[in-house]
Amino acid sequence: MLPQIDIAGQQKLIEAKILIVGAGGLGSPASMYLAAAGVGSITLYDDDKVDLSNLQRQIAHATSDIGLDKVISTQQTLEKINPQVTVAARKRRLTGAELLEQVEIADVVLDCSDNFTTRFAINQACVQQQTPLVSGAAIRFEGQISVFTPGRNQSPCYNCLYQSDGEELQNCARNGVVAPITGIVGSMQALETIKLITGIGEPLTGRLLMLDGLAMEWRTLRLKKNPACPTCGDIAGKRT
Repeated sequence: MLPQIDIAGQQKLIEAKILIVGAGGLGSPASMYLAAAGVGSITLYDDDKVDLSNLQRQIAHATSDIGLDKVISTQQTLEKINPQVTVAARKRRLTGAELLEQVEIADVVLDCSDNFTTRFAINQACVQQQTPLVSGAAIRFEGQISVFTPGRNQSPCYNCLYQSDGEELQNCARNGVVAPITGIVGSMQALETIKLITGIGEPLTGRLLMLDGLAMEWRTLRLKKNPACPTCGDIAGKRT
């Protein structure tokens, strides 16, 4: 019924292949909304099992799923929402050649992970394969989201924003997060993905959207491509 999407847009969603890395606080709402929207193929990677402490924010899992692989629990949830979606559940970390292969296959990649190393590896693979990346993060009462479209619109990459030689990023497991923050960010990742697939609206390319949940304030930072970025800049281009 939305004129911006219509039948043609729905067909694009049906034909889309989405890669989601992380089946936790962000991956849960993102994958659930994408499945409900009619995305045809979703591939999930996560090497963890469902724990009682996850249930406060990881809404794809229930108490009965404790001890189950997160990707299997999420797969079962998505198939209940939309039995026509094809869900590939991979219980392992996505690294190396497999990462490059999966990123190349995907139309859009969602980074729903919570560790520094994985984020930079995903970003590098997306830059190399020229695959759009929707990156989200949540901690305490704060959230952020951005979209990186390598090779398009002078897009920066994740490495333009954060230095790979910095300290390990904080994560929810060590610092806590109020549950709705992950829901907000994960839902926005799904929305940005739908926009990218259907080609509607303005994606968050070149912008970092940050939420302060305690003050309920949004801030937007404009991001520029860094010519000296070791991943996507002139230096990286000369190396290749």
